[in-house]
Amino acid sequence: MEKWKDLKFNEQGLIPAIIQEENTGEILMMAYMNEISLEKTLETGETWFYSRSRKQLWHKGETSGNTQKVKKIDYDCDGDTLLIKVEQKGVACHTGEKTCFFNEFYDNKEKKKPDAEVLKKLYEVISNRKESPKEGSYTNYLFQNGIDKICKKVGEEASEVIIAAKNGDKGELIYESSDLIYHLLVLLKEQEIAPEEIYEELNLRFK
Repeated sequence: MEKWKDLKFNEQGLIPAIIQEENTGEILMMAYMNEISLEKTLETGETWFYSRSRKQLWHKGETSGNTQKVKKIDYDCDGDTLLIKVEQKGVACHTGEKTCFFNEFYDNKEKKKPDAEVLKKLYEVISNRKESPKEGSYTNYLFQNGIDKICKKVGEEASEVIIAAKNGDKGELIYESSDLIYHLLVLLKEQEIAPEEIYEELNLRFK
């Protein structure tokens, strides 16, 4: 078709597609498309791929609900690879992980100390657990037991923070404060409040 004139499909009529989270830039997965699946992706606004093993089209998230809303499609300088930026619902990997690329092979970069970014990552993990439950997950246990259980835990952890502070034990205070922040993030997710809304409110405190 004329619209695909700049794209180079291989001898099987396929082209690799790299799927990237638009907001975070995280690489989620790689799959193959043919002209029909690419056409259906454009028509529906959600990703469709071609399964080489089953030799048929498949709609990402059709059974799991973990769909990908397409935001932008680019192709590389040779026209033989697609880069599709999406808004991922739930997780991208069938294993329950957020991305298919969770197995580390080599890492030569200098490890940096954790910073405030860890709160954003923790909230994302908590959100994924609520949207895609994982057996044995403590976070899922909290969500399953509802708001009363979550609030009770927040109250308990707040008390533990006070006790740690009164004891003058720095290590204990750090540990209990971390527990409190985690449970508070679970509570925020339960109420569908994003951390950014808290940041906005905190910013008002400077005025």
